[in-house]
Amino acid sequence: MKLALALLALSPFASAQTPTPAPAPAKPATPHAAAATAAKSAAPIPRIPGIPKTLYSLKYLDIKIGTGELPPPFRFYTVNYTGYLPDGTKFDSTLDPAFKHPTPFTFPYGGHRVITGWDTGFEGMRVGGKRRLYVPYQLGYGVPGSPPKIPAKTNLVFDVELVSVSDKPPAPPANAAPRPTPPPAPKPTPPPATAPATPPPASAPATPPPPATPPADAPAKPAAAPTK
Repeated sequence: MKLALALLALSPFASAQTPTPAPAPAKPATPHAAAATAAKSAAPIPRIPGIPKTLYSLKYLDIKIGTGELPPPFRFYTVNYTGYLPDGTKFDSTLDPAFKHPTPFTFPYGGHRVITGWDTGFEGMRVGGKRRLYVPYQLGYGVPGSPPKIPAKTNLVFDVELVSVSDKPPAPPANAAPRPTPPPAPKPTPPPATAPATPPPASAPATPPPPATPPADAPAKPAAAPTK
């Protein structure tokens, strides 16, 4: 009995001496954890049944990697090119003398002065490089095409070479043939002069002059006004 009371008396001291474990420190939130939390709180994108389709895209194949400048957009690009229809017909070229282009072609890249396929097809191309562009009709001449050379809805293939880049368009070559001066406009022909009046025929009788003296039966005029 005494032993049991002694054990009961010691139990509070034993429990008081037992250390209570400290709570573990909270881990700092990482960016990934914060993003995951935000993703869980955001609503998901609504699902739409079906399979996505590609409308059109520009494809290219580098023939030669240039070693010159990597030009930015909105500068003047000078290029040589040859354009083909899908059946292999060549419709234009600065290298073929048959098309009579004496110099390469210069245009402001990204300035919407050419077809859309050209405004994007030289991206990442260095001076001296050559590339083949596969241009769908949506980025070329559109639904109507460019008759008679390019039919409606025609995809095009261009072999292009980036010759040089400049801030301003290059000056025309000194030996370029001058443009012919148009002939002067013809002077208007003056209207014909009015024809002179036709004289009367010679056989027409002459008009008699008035009589010098009044006829005998005419009353004589008074010499002076009558006096009262």
